[in-house]
Amino acid sequence: MEFKNRIVMIGYGVVAQAVLPMLVKHLRVPCAKIVVIDFVDRTAALKPWMEKGLRFFHERVTPFSLARLLSAHAQAGDLIVDLAWSVDFFDIVQWAHDNEVLYVNASLESWDPAAEMHRKPILEKSLYSRYTKLLPMIERWRGGTTAVVDHGANPGLVSHFVKAGLLDIGAAVLRENKLSAARKRRIERLREDESFPQLARELGVKVIHCSEWDSQRADKAKSPDEFVSTWSPEGMWEESISPSEIGWGTHERWMPSLATQPDTGPGNQIVLPQMGLNTWIRSWVPNQEIVGMVVTHGESFGLSHALTVRESGRAVYRPTVHYAYLPCNDSMVSMHELRARNYELHPRTRILTDEIVAGQDVVGALIMGHRFRSWWTGSTLSITEARKKIPGVNATAVQVASGVLAGVAWAIRNPQRGVCLPEDLPHDEILDVARPYLGTISSARSDWTPLSRHRVYFEERAESQIDRSDPWQFRNFIFRP
Repeated sequence: MEFKNRIVMIGYGVVAQAVLPMLVKHLRVPCAKIVVIDFVDRTAALKPWMEKGLRFFHERVTPFSLARLLSAHAQAGDLIVDLAWSVDFFDIVQWAHDNEVLYVNASLESWDPAAEMHRKPILEKSLYSRYTKLLPMIERWRGGTTAVVDHGANPGLVSHFVKAGLLDIGAAVLRENKLSAARKRRIERLREDESFPQLARELGVKVIHCSEWDSQRADKAKSPDEFVSTWSPEGMWEESISPSEIGWGTHERWMPSLATQPDTGPGNQIVLPQMGLNTWIRSWVPNQEIVGMVVTHGESFGLSHALTVRESGRAVYRPTVHYAYLPCNDSMVSMHELRARNYELHPRTRILTDEIVAGQDVVGALIMGHRFRSWWTGSTLSITEARKKIPGVNATAVQVASGVLAGVAWAIRNPQRGVCLPEDLPHDEILDVARPYLGTISSARSDWTPLSRHRVYFEERAESQIDRSDPWQFRNFIFRP
């Protein structure tokens, strides 16, 4: 593929540092046609690229500077790759739409998202409110200039892992040859048509986790005054102190106390009155049970919305969907320290790259409730494999960057598709582009359930009681220390 127009990259953090060489390689775009804008001085990091013609502008994108900066560097047919934290999605995508500029991002950001976080009503703190604002825009802009939204690893590639996993589960069910003729034909038809909501319902899927375990570790110790992570510390902090959001399944019989069910929008989520870093859930990645955080993430909305089946306007099927995130050890310590800091970010931040000595990032879709119990489809990328592909970053950044690259490639091939979420894109085409950067991609069954190794140590606590009649009830996944 060759892209002959200009590319404007907003932000040059660790993910952008992985995306840039991918774009140059796969799009065969000259460096002279690439502009990078960042409020941090990235001159030293960008020097090898600037020597080849890339231009860097050290300036913060604000509500007042956005139109001026973009107008100076982009015009119809060009591409914006937005990887900045705290640049409002709605403002920048409106400019791109109005000026017929392609647009790709990895998350739905807003101006200063953590401002007055402790004072805002719960729905104003939620991602749900942003997506309910996005849905009418998708309808209005159909056929307009393409904007691919939320297309990193998760949100992003995890939605394509879900589609691939559902097809694989369907194929495994058919291979067992234990179905009636009518049900066999139904599953065959749904797989052939890629009717994923109906296929998930037919297979009996009840719960989907985006399960991630980042075990990358460094030889440089974390200091008490720094927040350490393998991706944006500011982004990680902001989503960790935001309320937990869960795509709420139609099979659920119990709801957490004080959970908010929105009365506007599609109503596919609940919002919990507690931070993501304080909401823990049992989950699983290949060969390992984990306890991860239910941190707010776009796939909770996107997948649960896309997989909803409605009859006469009423939701008759929807799986429960949410993130289950176990970050690297230094991030775990950093977030524990946040509690003692009243959730204010540390004065210093650090992203782990060259100091990493071992570990991997395992991220994928854990699809549960069907006849095989669980099925995991996803990527396992070690730091060694990541460095062979893109030196100087880490496994997490390479996985996210591969999703961005795949979204960019699809947008260039499909320039008039309007605003698209990951669920709107063809999973096979996306995974073909991302696959070289994802290490080992596996798709296999597991007999894991949240009750597999569950123990109750204090039966006196009423909230510790589980529902053995249905292992896939949300209350069975909750980890209570």
